[in-house]
Amino acid sequence: MTNHEVLPLLGQVADSVSRAIAHVHPELAGADPVVRRSEHADFQSNAALALAKRARTKPPELAQALTAALADDRGPATHVEVSGPGFVNITVPDQLLWNQVAARLANSRLGMGTPNEGQRTVIDYSAPNIAKEMHVGHLRTTIIGDSLARVLGFLGSEVIRQNHLGDWGTQFGMLIQYLDEHPELTWHHDELERGASAVSALDELYKTARAAFDDDLEFADRSRDRVVALQSGDPDTIARWKEIVSESEKAFRDIYDRLGVLLTPEDSVGESFYNHLLTDVITELTEAGIAVESEGALVIFSEEVTGPDGNPAPLMVRKREGGYGYDTTDLATIRYRIHDLKANRLLYVTDSRQALHFQMIFEAARRAGWLTDGIEAAHVPYGTVLGPDGRPFKTRSGGTVRLMDLLDDAVSRARAVVSEKNPDLAADALDQIAEQAGIGAVKYADLSSSRVKDYVFDVERMVSFNGNTGVYLQYAHTRIRSILRKAGDPEASIDPTIELQPAERALALELDAYSTALSEVSSTLEPLKLCGYLYDLARDFTTFYEACPVLSADEPVRSNRLALCQLTARTLQHGLDLLGISAPERM
Repeated sequence: MTNHEVLPLLGQVADSVSRAIAHVHPELAGADPVVRRSEHADFQSNAALALAKRARTKPPELAQALTAALADDRGPATHVEVSGPGFVNITVPDQLLWNQVAARLANSRLGMGTPNEGQRTVIDYSAPNIAKEMHVGHLRTTIIGDSLARVLGFLGSEVIRQNHLGDWGTQFGMLIQYLDEHPELTWHHDELERGASAVSALDELYKTARAAFDDDLEFADRSRDRVVALQSGDPDTIARWKEIVSESEKAFRDIYDRLGVLLTPEDSVGESFYNHLLTDVITELTEAGIAVESEGALVIFSEEVTGPDGNPAPLMVRKREGGYGYDTTDLATIRYRIHDLKANRLLYVTDSRQALHFQMIFEAARRAGWLTDGIEAAHVPYGTVLGPDGRPFKTRSGGTVRLMDLLDDAVSRARAVVSEKNPDLAADALDQIAEQAGIGAVKYADLSSSRVKDYVFDVERMVSFNGNTGVYLQYAHTRIRSILRKAGDPEASIDPTIELQPAERALALELDAYSTALSEVSSTLEPLKLCGYLYDLARDFTTFYEACPVLSADEPVRSNRLALCQLTARTLQHGLDLLGISAPERM
């Protein structure tokens, strides 16, 4: 197989229209050709409507001139006509479409290029807190961040994953002190009952320690002393802290493995990592005159954001008592990722409620000279996971939903649905497929929703074989693989002289649009674009299969249609993988 880029027809047609615009009106060279897919032809250009005023002519007249220029162009158009108020409808030859299918099939990357090559991208995502269980609030950051890491990496970016663990602060002094004073407490993984989680035990112990901290002034003082010991590097305190971090990471690893995300222990860079950098950050900001004293604290007053009182909003970089908070650590992460990791794109996948915080962090980094014009820093916000009642997802008692429980529910429901559809499946096969379908359903439901909007977590809908669901796409893939197995998984063979039927044409055009969909994910940071593409592809395949017999067709039509099946299966599998979803061979 080759790995040379196969230019999508949309881009080829757009280039052709651009040449026509420059030929007819040289002063408009470089204008947007406004080309898109069309229901009335293969493609449609609306450039005549957009440019007529600048060309000092009427849209239909400009459209006619562009049509004539396209007829003389050596581009992909084989038939061009004007419709309506000035739309230019463009059809490409059957042979060119078959050649595109063949080229993508013969390509190890499905014809994809690497437009992001040379880009070094840090993606900050997941970020659970040490000694606390991962809950539903960690779902979106983990799934969205992982999909973006996959897509951007495939498109050529050098992706550096960063799991910014909450592993530092007052709560650890409190917890370590409580554990030291109660050596009889059991919380290590190997001491617990089978199936119990160390991080779950630590979570409960932290709540007990917190209550003691609030009620017992002497314990509170001892806890504060322990925080000082932790921050100053006391060996015994550091050793106990490392135990807690290690046990917590084991629990996170169980969830990451189950979700199938790319994060590894090497990607974990907690708040503690930046502790030794904070003094230098403060010094740099103070010497630059950006951070100033205010009521005993050190703050950066924003030049872009005002508070409720109308005065510049402050970013706290050092508290009155000399401690540091999230603001200081986040400034240190930007400085480190630019200076040390040499990143030129920084993405922070966090809750939309942190938008103002990151606006002020990025502003401060620009004023400090760290974030220059050649470096992009973006907050990638997302909405909230809602329960069936339309409110933030909670347990029946009003507590936070454990992420592992949520995944268990989805897999359990998927098992029931798959078993009903295929009652003859062996138990081990059913378990494997249920896990793939349930986890895939959760991920697809999240990624197929607009990132910035809230969405309802509805397990029944998620695991349905019908509609825009991950299970529907997985099942579409298994259907195609079944067809190919029945055909003996032949080598791809295409006769480009065969006339395309309408359903074949629609499927071939959709297959050719894969790279365009991935480019949209890269530019908008919306995995929704890829989900929508894969759903359209699966539907186009269903229409094709119903209208165009495959296995019973005569040669060479049969081989051409099997090639369409092969490319569709490969594209679905590849696209699902970029979403972090498995593509089973059977369901």
